[in-house]
Amino acid sequence: MGRLNGKVAIITGAAMGMGASEAKLFAKEGAKVIATDVQLEALNQVVKDIKENGGEAVAIKHNVTSEEEWKSVIEEAVKLYGKVDVLVNNAGVSSPKTIANMEMDEWNKILDIDLNGCVIGMKYVIPEMKKAGGGSIINISSIGGLVGMAGTSPYTAAKGALRVLSKSAAVEYGKDKIRVNSLHPGIVVTPMTEPTMKDALPYYKTYTQLPYFGEPEDIAYGAIFLASDESRFMTGSELVIDGGWTAL
Repeated sequence: MGRLNGKVAIITGAAMGMGASEAKLFAKEGAKVIATDVQLEALNQVVKDIKENGGEAVAIKHNVTSEEEWKSVIEEAVKLYGKVDVLVNNAGVSSPKTIANMEMDEWNKILDIDLNGCVIGMKYVIPEMKKAGGGSIINISSIGGLVGMAGTSPYTAAKGALRVLSKSAAVEYGKDKIRVNSLHPGIVVTPMTEPTMKDALPYYKTYTQLPYFGEPEDIAYGAIFLASDESRFMTGSELVIDGGWTAL
């Protein structure tokens, strides 16, 4: 308890899955959480749960592809709490498409959310982190940002780019005490992965070395470490939480 006392954290895609777990556990560890998502009803329930358990959080409807909405989210965070210490770029979508069978509109949509949405968030949060004397940006990538995965080309392209973008940002802003790391989940049971679980189960089991898949909390605890002062000397790195997938 208290690993994030005094910190103000923006978490995108917080209505369900990993984002919801991150929001709840961050609040449990003492952070003031600005939880954002396009799914406002589910997001409000997450924030309600946080408050009922003694945490502090607000819900903001937020399309991460919109610069204006990003500006509003960050302005609201500063208005409420005076600063932003942590940004978790968690919002993302996937699509079971190979390069040859996808439409370019679909490609552009996935990169717009999974990559460009993170870029916009970083662009507008970094000046506030400078004012605060530093901060931690956590970009939720994927094992698909480290190794090739069949049938998810737009998703892996975005997640791979996000991994290297995090390194570039770490180099650019280390002098400002702003740390930027990427977090790489393996197969985690969430609303995004559940539709593919049945057909891809043998594939997932072959590559996951532990005899079980991840839960959203497994990733949230990694994000807490990266958000906390425990990781104060860690930037430009990848934190891999994948059940052994990339050990092969």
